[in-house]
Amino acid sequence: MKITHYEPGALSAAFGIDMSSVEGFGPGAGWGRVPAGGASDPHQHDETEVFVIVQGTGDLVVDGERTPAAPGTVAMFEPFETHVIENTGSDDLLFFDLYWRDPAHAARAAAADAADRRRFGARPVFVFSTPPTPNGDLHLGHLSGPYLGADAFVRFQRMNGVQAWHLTGSDDYQSYVAERARRDGREPAETAAHFSAEIAATLALMDIRPDQYTVTDADPSYPDGLRAFFTRLVDSGSVNPRSTPALFDAGTGAYLYEVDVSGGCPGCSAPTSGNICEECGQPNVCADLTDPRTRRTGEPPRRGYLARYCLPLHEFRDDLAAHHELGRVPARLRELAHRVLSGSRLDLPVTHPSGWGVNPAETGADGQVIWVWPEMSYGFLHGIEALGRGLGKDWKAAAPQQDWKIVHFFGYDNSFYHSLLYPVLYKLAFPGWEPDIDYHVNEFYLLEHQKFSTSRGHAVWGKDVLTADSVDAVRFFLARTRPEGRRTNFDPVAYESALADTLIGTWQRWLGDLGSRVDAWYDGQAPDAGVWTPEHTAFLARLGVRLAAVSQSLGQDGFSLNQAADELHGIVEDTVRFTAREYLLTGPAEKDRTRTALALELAAARLLARCSAPVMPRFAGRLAAALGLTGPEVWPATPELLPAGTKVSLSDAVFFRATDEKATSDD
Repeated sequence: MKITHYEPGALSAAFGIDMSSVEGFGPGAGWGRVPAGGASDPHQHDETEVFVIVQGTGDLVVDGERTPAAPGTVAMFEPFETHVIENTGSDDLLFFDLYWRDPAHAARAAAADAADRRRFGARPVFVFSTPPTPNGDLHLGHLSGPYLGADAFVRFQRMNGVQAWHLTGSDDYQSYVAERARRDGREPAETAAHFSAEIAATLALMDIRPDQYTVTDADPSYPDGLRAFFTRLVDSGSVNPRSTPALFDAGTGAYLYEVDVSGGCPGCSAPTSGNICEECGQPNVCADLTDPRTRRTGEPPRRGYLARYCLPLHEFRDDLAAHHELGRVPARLRELAHRVLSGSRLDLPVTHPSGWGVNPAETGADGQVIWVWPEMSYGFLHGIEALGRGLGKDWKAAAPQQDWKIVHFFGYDNSFYHSLLYPVLYKLAFPGWEPDIDYHVNEFYLLEHQKFSTSRGHAVWGKDVLTADSVDAVRFFLARTRPEGRRTNFDPVAYESALADTLIGTWQRWLGDLGSRVDAWYDGQAPDAGVWTPEHTAFLARLGVRLAAVSQSLGQDGFSLNQAADELHGIVEDTVRFTAREYLLTGPAEKDRTRTALALELAAARLLARCSAPVMPRFAGRLAAALGLTGPEVWPATPELLPAGTKVSLSDAVFFRATDEKATSDD
């Protein structure tokens, strides 16, 4: 018999509830207590863990899915599953905890396909790309970031059987729209409608067709829904009118914010416009800018005070920390949260005097509108409701559901709003909802090593480069060079080189040569495999490695279009190297080995057609058709040979054309 002891409170910091540590066993062990109405902090780790419920009732929440728990319930959590235990009863919930580290099991869990249905289950997955500002059309800087990212993510998830939808729209009530309208001599609504339509057309040229595209100023139900959401914020008691410092035009007395004012960022000192610093991501309240200047005149503004509805964001540090444990939150965003919330008090105005926007219909906000950035938090929920109407789903913006999975794609300059402001607004508006959100952030895509800029016209516009013949090449190049974790630069010469040398000179040349061999040796039909050599089995295994790598790079946790594009090119490079040494002998004595090599080449082409679909959908469809296949609609579980006898029409297929080559076919 072995006697041991426990240490009360030893694990409490890790779980956020009363925990003890039991020493002396092989696995780690302890007792846990959850008080009535309490819950553990969401957490995940590399250990396998078992909870044995001995008293009380509650729910186990694993990756957003709930399972009732009562005495006799034994639950085992796999490595890296986010799990929470909640007490839904009136008495303490007690459980015994066992956990152990199995490196091989954890490695398998980490390498598991992140798009496996077990990650999202049967939950609806709403994937948002930041609604663009309709003060101009989309350029390649826009397209390389949230829009291509969200589109490829949704395509991959759907190929894996996940119910996923892409939602975005037109962020009409931006102050930048009003400023563009002023310069053009238009009304803001006219400017917003014009560029909203242009943006939708550019997305379509990029083969990005969101399932829900909300035009906020054109949706008759939007203003009232937004006002109801704002009323919830006010009713929470945390959003109130406060008289705080503000800036005004020294000559006209006009209120200044966002585009109206510039100065030095109070966080990093970089030049910035009002309210957000694109360089460091920190918010400002305009009055805290160093050496502020009125944008139109260049003169110093007048300082004063103004009553606006404000949110004391600093009061929600703990709530944000808990929220950031639920989903995918890159270190870049966690660092921003630490930097913003470790500073001084932040009373963030959420209404501003303006003639363009939605009035909150609250006393104390006369002549003010709901600031467009807090507005966007409602806009996402409104988009889900609008999508649901088209799908016959009873989804309500006023009643978000716990099983909703939300995935955001945005640029770093929007990080504060998405990952700090919106979770707090949701907590105030819907106290019982714990939104499960994954965040995917990109940095700036540069042109001539300067930021793409709509207002300065420093851009390569989507409509200038996107055609039926170029869209796959543009998507591939942007995927390979988009700014993931660091700023990258769009180089037109590098794009032309990628098109000429990689896509035409390598991919298309290999596929054309493969088609010619199939035509010459097997009358245009896929051969069955014959005799296998060790080199053949090694190449098949190599294709499996590539499949696993591209699956990981497109999946929920490890999403990276940079890596996905590199892995797609890797499939082609591996195959070209394989073919260079496999056809040195092609006589009758080598026939059985030659047809195995050719069958494996066709398997590589089949794999490329399937795996390229999220990134290059037109190319994938054309390649699949040339291989006698339908789709591609389903993500492959393993590399597969093309069925023997399948008609192959690769030799005359044209997948990519040089920029100056005139198309001769109707696409």
